[in-house]
Amino acid sequence: MNPQRQRLFWFCTALKISVRTPVTLGLLTLASLTGALSAASEDKSCGPPNYCARTDQKIEPYAKNPPVLGPAGSSVVDPSFGTRILRVTDDGTDPKRHGGSIMTPSSAEENPWNNTSTRFYVVTSGGGYLIYDFDPATVTAHPSRSSDVAWAGEPEFSYTQPSILYGLSPRSTEFKQYDVGSGKTTILHDAASCVRLKSEDTGHSITVSSDDKRMETTLGPRQGDNYIAYVYDREKGCRWYNTLTGEIGGNWGPKGIIPSSDRFTIHNLRMSKSGKYIYIARAAKTPDHPMNEPGKHWTLWEVDTMNVVPCTVECSGHRALGYSHLISPSGRNHPMDLLIRQLGNLTVTKPLISGLGRTEGYWYDQHFSWNNTNADDTNPVCLTTYRPGNPNVPAAPLAVDGPWENEVLCVETDGKASKIWRFAHTYSTAKNGFWSTPRGNVSPDGRFFMFTSDWEDQLGQTPNGKKYRTDVFIVELR
Repeated sequence: MNPQRQRLFWFCTALKISVRTPVTLGLLTLASLTGALSAASEDKSCGPPNYCARTDQKIEPYAKNPPVLGPAGSSVVDPSFGTRILRVTDDGTDPKRHGGSIMTPSSAEENPWNNTSTRFYVVTSGGGYLIYDFDPATVTAHPSRSSDVAWAGEPEFSYTQPSILYGLSPRSTEFKQYDVGSGKTTILHDAASCVRLKSEDTGHSITVSSDDKRMETTLGPRQGDNYIAYVYDREKGCRWYNTLTGEIGGNWGPKGIIPSSDRFTIHNLRMSKSGKYIYIARAAKTPDHPMNEPGKHWTLWEVDTMNVVPCTVECSGHRALGYSHLISPSGRNHPMDLLIRQLGNLTVTKPLISGLGRTEGYWYDQHFSWNNTNADDTNPVCLTTYRPGNPNVPAAPLAVDGPWENEVLCVETDGKASKIWRFAHTYSTAKNGFWSTPRGNVSPDGRFFMFTSDWEDQLGQTPNGKKYRTDVFIVELR
């Protein structure tokens, strides 16, 4: 089916009409509809960063039953938003764990898409990674060449090379590059050659700058106990910050002990697209780590300097980094009260959305993805929301008391207005453990959003029978 006819097929599916039978809709024939769709496909204004999706605040309750899914590779149309949703995986996807859940990465900040939206990876319940080939013109996905490469934490696709994945091997401190096309793995750098580590210390997930010149990982024995923010620069070499001693060292830049006496262990960290900043999410205070002060959520390290600055103003919630800005919720009044701040001045925040009232009696969480941002950080940030109070009864409609709840959204960041584009429902209860929360990752071109869903407990049970499965879905952002 050619792309034009396929777009017609999905439009007609939403209207419940056939593309094989001559139909007249008032004065609109299928022939004229085809022409209209062709014209729309050429409309450059209907896509990132200016979407044509709804921006209203109408409450959109879930239907009595979720759309009926076909197998992996099939699609449905969201009945409220008219958006096509591709089902990428099903209970036969994982060859090593039949019936196991399939998910997007644990963090919405990770980049599992390549830079041309022609490849992506998904995560298996056994800790493996499956790579897919993707056709952005037809919105279809197919398993790519199998890979036996194992990764510590989660790898990240290059923002400049469509076949390159970066990451670290399990129980390793080596930065590696994997070529999906050739299957070749190359060791780029070993952190153990630059910083003194304990025998149990290893590297974890990775973030790569938009030009591929810098990459970072956290080093230590495990999440919550990790204590080194580590940066590898392809031209300059290594640089590191020990959060337990306050020491900064490496091959370049100023070295020594930071002026602040603040000490803590690391939950996770991310690098800005520019490679100039790293935000460090602090681990919670425990008897083993009493120095982790309650109320201090994250700290920012300006990599080329000795500047290490804790966030002190509206610091709660999940975050997303651009080149020189950070987006996060304010934690006040309404969960969609989102803020943007310059990384060079953390105390000055600006709201992204105006006119929000106070939310009484309930709250919801959100995960932010900004892989599509530009150098000015003016491209929309995308996210999913979910209600902790969703029902956990198969096929029960999810809880909705206001707009934007249990939805896939993108939010304007350029300061010209405060649009919230609404693309689809998530259909995920978020009740089947952390991995059922509908975390999502936007493609670097801003055209697609991949997310996890348990589809209102309609995907079957996990092999142990204790929870309901999750699968990966893709929404076309228009």
